Amino acid sequence: MSEPAVTWRAPMLPVSDGREFPLRHAWCVGRNYAEHAREMGVDPERSSPVFFSKPARALVHSDRVAYPPETGELHHEVELVALLASGGRNLSPEQAAAGIFGYAVGVDLTRRDVQARAKQAGQPWEMSKGFDQSGPVGLIVPARDWRPGPDTEIELWVDGKARQAARLGEMIWSIPDLLAELSRTVTLEPGDAVFTGTPAGVGALEPGQRVRARVAGLPEIEFTIAAD
Repeated sequence: MSEPAVTWRAPMLPVSDGREFPLRHAWCVGRNYAEHAREMGVDPERSSPVFFSKPARALVHSDRVAYPPETGELHHEVELVALLASGGRNLSPEQAAAGIFGYAVGVDLTRRDVQARAKQAGQPWEMSKGFDQSGPVGLIVPARDWRPGPDTEIELWVDGKARQAARLGEMIWSIPDLLAELSRTVTLEPGDAVFTGTPAGVGALEPGQRVRARVAGLPEIEFTIAAD
């Protein structure tokens, strides 16, 4: 009896210049904006970055995103995503910044009820973050063409109503510092995507709603939450 063939291809995200970016892994940080930390019940003055991950295939560039099964409370979290062309361990902030390939706007979708139950039980909450299509991402813009600034706006709307609005300068950890800190725990690699945190205003989504997310200067993303 012959063994089944193993076939696999790295998931790809589109780049604004027509290329495709091959994804290896997605890293995420929680509580990187002070007001969001407070709305989650955490003192931002005392909190270090909280890192977690998503599988690469959770990241999608799509007009429709399925409402996940086995959940009744799906939340949106708009974020700036940094995508890496190189990595390493124990990087300095300067080394980490030099390895950034480009940037995109992303939305970290969260099964909040699943996360809350897991936290209450002292269990891992991986499945609240790493489910299918849990990371919609817009077109990637190469770092040579766009750089974040402290006054860069980050926003999200649901059915045309503003839900989240902040500036990147409100981050507790800058992107180079964040990448350097992450590299002390894991080896960063080419193809990694790093979600850099969300501002205050996270909230629930329902099937049929239309989400629009923006980081000023980057291509916006829009998608509908599908019932299936």
